[in-house]
Amino acid sequence: MNARTQLTLVLAVAAAFAATSANAAQNTLSGWAVMPANTFADGPTSGQFAGAGAGGNPLPLIDMQPVQGFSGVLAGANGSFRVITDNGFGAQGNSADTLLRSYAVNVDFRTALGGSGTVSAANWNTGASLPAFNAASRITLSDPKNLLSIKVQADYTHYYNNAANPLVDPSIKSGRLLTGADLDVESVRQDKNGNLWFGDEFGPYLVKTDATGVVQRREIALPGVFAPQHEAVLNGSVTSNLGGSGGFEGMAINASGDKLYTLLEKTVAGDPAKSLRINEFSIDSESYTGLDYLYQLEAEGTAIGDMTAIDDHRFLVIERNGGTATSGTPFKKIFIADTTGVADGGFVTKTELVDLMNIADPDDLNGDGLTTFTFPYVTIEDVLILDANTLLVINDNNYPGTGGRDFGSDHTEFLKISLANPVPEPETYALMLAGLGLIGLAAKRRR
Repeated sequence: MNARTQLTLVLAVAAAFAATSANAAQNTLSGWAVMPANTFADGPTSGQFAGAGAGGNPLPLIDMQPVQGFSGVLAGANGSFRVITDNGFGAQGNSADTLLRSYAVNVDFRTALGGSGTVSAANWNTGASLPAFNAASRITLSDPKNLLSIKVQADYTHYYNNAANPLVDPSIKSGRLLTGADLDVESVRQDKNGNLWFGDEFGPYLVKTDATGVVQRREIALPGVFAPQHEAVLNGSVTSNLGGSGGFEGMAINASGDKLYTLLEKTVAGDPAKSLRINEFSIDSESYTGLDYLYQLEAEGTAIGDMTAIDDHRFLVIERNGGTATSGTPFKKIFIADTTGVADGGFVTKTELVDLMNIADPDDLNGDGLTTFTFPYVTIEDVLILDANTLLVINDNNYPGTGGRDFGSDHTEFLKISLANPVPEPETYALMLAGLGLIGLAAKRRR
């Protein structure tokens, strides 16, 4: 290779790197799939306390559980994904018959090259496709050793301990299965030991289970923070300082699997307006370290939907408001939150990465006749980094809730988003710069 060729190569690589760094291109929808609202699994009758239904979908669901309300996502076996359902029908008071489960799914994304755009059940352990959502496709959270200090539905004869209500399903009682009246799990991470940690909103609590969903210890409260359903609030010993449904909506884990970072959905009383606490938690000591930060919501933002780690100090955070395609003005974005150089108790820095209401869709993958894709659902609660250039994003459809795209019950959509600006990877950029330096040095020596 002569000096001129080497110099040309240096300039080409530098130009490509500069183009990647410039915020010129638009984020693009590269894969899309949908799970219909009416997707169910076997289980005890659910929705007995959630009203008549909505969107033409009546309740209760006899001998069925909804496979919906996804509020957390992890990578599964052989390309599958594992998604958790939250507390069921939206409130502690209407979800006592709804089980806390995590399902494995396979997604056949519709892309520019084809694909059906469908979502199906997968075997939890192998990722193999299944014909239906059954016992092989999931785990169910349970407390057979009675380790939780909170009262759960399995302790009662009738739901909500009210003789006027139906009997608690025998399967819930015999297995001490956990329900949406016991906990509202909104986030999940797997630690270095293979255990699962669920972030709850009722305490807010951290709940540790083994890989099969069996509780391993008493729930862990966040010191000094009390949601209305916290046991200490219920017994009158403290006053709530966190709004309802304001707990651990987001939770990240570092690459080593030994530190969790919990992110509240609402502001603690006395904290700066529209600020949300991020708290560091040690897996080894099973306690909070005392290190915390603040995340500042945008003027249009009212809540967060999920958080996942890029590295030990950078996180992706979904931020949103309650607007939809049928009501209000939707604000749905993903930001990079960075703790680099931020003092304990300080505000993280933020950089916008994706506007979920403005994604290029040149191939019209969702078939709406448009080349710009919008994601206007009320709650968007799942983000997973597939690689440096691609994110997976999923909505929580709040079954049988309506109004996201239209007035029918909302479906669950799975998005693959190709990033105009790849997720920062310090090692990659360092190697690229080092490579440029070596090529330049070689060209200089040759000259």
